[in-house]
Amino acid sequence: MEKTKILEKAFKVLLIFVPLSLFAEYMHSSPIAVFILASLAILPLAKYIGESTEEISARTGPALGGLLNATFGNATELIISFFALQAGLTEMVKASITGSIIGNLLLILGMAFFFGGLGKDQQEFNTTAAKTSASTLILATAAIVMPAVFVLTSEDPSATTIETLSIAVSIIMAVSYLASLLFSLHTHKHLYTADTAECNAKWSVKKSVSVLLASTVAVAVMSEILVGSIEPLAESLGWTELFIGMIFVAIIGNAAEHVSAITVAIKGRMDLALQIAIGSTTQIAMFVVPVLVFTSYFFETPMNLIFSTFELASIVSSVFMVQSIIEDGKSNWFEGLQLLGTYGIMIVVSFLHP
Repeated sequence: MEKTKILEKAFKVLLIFVPLSLFAEYMHSSPIAVFILASLAILPLAKYIGESTEEISARTGPALGGLLNATFGNATELIISFFALQAGLTEMVKASITGSIIGNLLLILGMAFFFGGLGKDQQEFNTTAAKTSASTLILATAAIVMPAVFVLTSEDPSATTIETLSIAVSIIMAVSYLASLLFSLHTHKHLYTADTAECNAKWSVKKSVSVLLASTVAVAVMSEILVGSIEPLAESLGWTELFIGMIFVAIIGNAAEHVSAITVAIKGRMDLALQIAIGSTTQIAMFVVPVLVFTSYFFETPMNLIFSTFELASIVSSVFMVQSIIEDGKSNWFEGLQLLGTYGIMIVVSFLHP
C-alpha cells in the first residue's frame, strides 16, 4: 500500500512537465529538451487515462468495460502514432508498433515475472487463458509476417497490390480481435474474471469521465509536440527512427501498462499481470495496427503492413519466447530475467542498426 502511494505521488509530480513542455515548445528550445520534457509529460497522462478507464469499467460491468479498455487502453500509442503518420513518419510508427509488442512481452512481462517471483519458489496462473492469449498472438504475428513474405517472394509487386493486401489483412485482424473480445468477455469470461472481480470503483462517473477526457486531450497536445521534435532530435544525435520508435516512443506509449502489470505481479495476481501484458499486446497488433492502416489513407503517405526483417525477427522471437515460458502455467524470477535479457539484446541491436 505504501509503495502504491509513493507511485501515485510520483505521477502527480510528473504533471509539472506538461506546462514545462508547452513553455519549451513556445520558446523553441532544443529538440532534445523538448523531446525529454514531452516524454516525461506523457507518462503521468497515460497513467491517468488507464486509471480513469479502469474506474469506468468497474461501474459498467465486464462487457462494456472490456470495450472501453480496448478503445482507451492504448490511447496514448494511438495518439502518438496518429501525429507521426500526419508528419509522414510511417517507418517510425512501424518501429513503435514493434517496440510496443516486444516491450509488453519482454520488458513488462519480464519485470512482472522477475519482481513478482522474488522471494517465491514460483507463481501460478490460468494455463488455458494464457495459452489462448498466446495463440491469438501467433495469429497476429502471422498477419504481420505474411505481407512481408509476400513482397519478398513476389516479383516486384505494385503499390496497389501492397495496399490491397494491407487493407485486406487489416480487416481480418480487426474481425479476429472482435472475436477474441467475444471469447474473453462473453462466451468464456470465467477464464478471465478471477482477478478483475476484486476491483471496485473509487471515483464517481463524472470524475472518471472528466479525467479521461482531460488526459486524452493533454496527451494529444503533448504527442504533437513530441513528434515535432523527433526528426531534429534524430539528426542532432544521429539516432535512427527505428531506435527512437522501437524503444522510446513504445515505452512512453505503454507507460500505464508497465506500472499496472508490475504492481499486480508483486501482489501475486499473475493472471491479471498476464492479462495486462499480453492483452495490451493483442490490442496493439490486432486493433491499433488496423486502425492506423485505415487512418493513414487520410494522409499523404499511407501505411502498409510491410515491416523490416529486423522488426519481424524481433516480433517472432518475442512471441515464441513468451509462449515457451507460459505454457506450463508457472513463472519464476529467472524466467523474468530471461525475458529482460532478450529485451536488452534487442535494445543494443536496434541502437546499432543503420
